[in-house]
Amino acid sequence: MEQDGPRIGIAGLGMIGRIHARSARLAQGRLVGVAASTPERAAAAAVEIGADRAYESAFALATAPDVDVLHICTPNHLHASLAITALEHGKHVVCEKPVAVSHEEALAIERAAEEAGRVVAVPFVYRYHPVLRHARELVRAGETGPVHLVHGSYLQDWLLEEGDGNWRVDAQLGGPSRAFADIGTHWCDLATFVTDQPFTAVAAELRTVNAQRPDHAGVTTSVDTEDTAAVLLRTAGGVTGSVVISQVSPGRKNRLWLQVDGAGASVAFDQEQPETLWIGRRAAATIQPRDPDHLAPAAARLATVPAGHPQGYLDCFEAFVADAYAAMATGTVPDGLPTIADGVRAAAVTDAVLASARDGGGWAAVGTNELPTLSDSMEVSS
Repeated sequence: MEQDGPRIGIAGLGMIGRIHARSARLAQGRLVGVAASTPERAAAAAVEIGADRAYESAFALATAPDVDVLHICTPNHLHASLAITALEHGKHVVCEKPVAVSHEEALAIERAAEEAGRVVAVPFVYRYHPVLRHARELVRAGETGPVHLVHGSYLQDWLLEEGDGNWRVDAQLGGPSRAFADIGTHWCDLATFVTDQPFTAVAAELRTVNAQRPDHAGVTTSVDTEDTAAVLLRTAGGVTGSVVISQVSPGRKNRLWLQVDGAGASVAFDQEQPETLWIGRRAAATIQPRDPDHLAPAAARLATVPAGHPQGYLDCFEAFVADAYAAMATGTVPDGLPTIADGVRAAAVTDAVLASARDGGGWAAVGTNELPTLSDSMEVSS
C-alpha cells in the first residue's frame, strides 16, 4: 500500500456503499474506482463521490491492479465470488454482511483469505459503540459474574407493508434468509462478542407476513424469505438465550436491544439509545453514560468526543474501517475487529436457523469454522 493510504475500490453504490466510501476517505483511503449495477450508474456515482474512475463491472474492479482494498457492497449473491476473486488478485477485502449466502460459501472466502495472506473485515459495526465495548469489558473482568442468559431483539419496520420491496426480498439475490441474515446476524454477533460464548445450537420459527412484494424491478412476486424470526439459542458454555427479529414491527426503525444476565449483574444495550448502558444489580440499577473518563480503556478509545456530544452509527463505521485498514497495513488485528472468522460464524448460525425452521423448530447444531482464523495467525493488539 502507498504511504499516503490504501487505494480503495467500492463495488455497489447504494446507501451502504456510500457510507463505506465516506469512511474510507476519513481513514485516509484514496477512492480509485467504483462499480455499480450498470456502467452508467458507476460513471454518475464516480462523479458524485469523487472517485478517480468508474469500472464497467464489479469483477473488473476486483481484478484492477491499482486497487489495494475492495469494499463489497453488492447484493449478497455476489459476495463470495467477488471476495474470492479480489483475494486471488492480492487485495484485502471489506465485505458487507452476510459475507455469503451459505456457511459453505463463507468458508470458501476464509480459505481464500488464508491462502492469500490477506485480511477480510466484516462490518459488524455495532461493536464500535463505546458503551457496548464497555459492557464487554465488564463481562470480561468478571463484574457481572458468570453469564447464564442472553436475550433481546432487533426490530425494524421498513418492510411492514405489502408494497414495500427491495432486492433483499428476492432469494436469488439476497439468499435463502432475509431478516435473520440481514439483521439477526448483527444481534448474534454482539451477543457472542460481549459474552465470548459462540452459539452452538438454535431452535427457530420463521414467518413471512407479506406473501407478495415488489421485487428489485418493481414487479409483484411471491416472497420466499422471512419477515420475522423467533430463535432460541444455546452455547457450549451453558449460556441460553432468545432473540426476536423483525422487519415488520411498526414504529421500530432500528431497535437492536441486547441484555446479558450474569450471576451478579446484568448489562443492557439499546442501539437507538447508544449513549448509555444500563447496568442492573439486585440492590439497584444504574445508567453508565458514554463518558471517556469513566469507561474501560478499550471503550474509551472509541469515545472520540466528550460526554454529552452524541456519537452514533457513522462514528462506529469510521472506527471499524480505520481498524480494518490498520490490520491490513500492519498485520496486527486491533482487538475487537470483526474478520472473516466472524462472518463464517454468522453464516453458520444462519444455516442452522434455516435448518431448524425447515424441521419444524427443532434444535439444529451450528457448524464450526473448519480453518484456522486470521486472528489465530496474526498478533492481536490490546
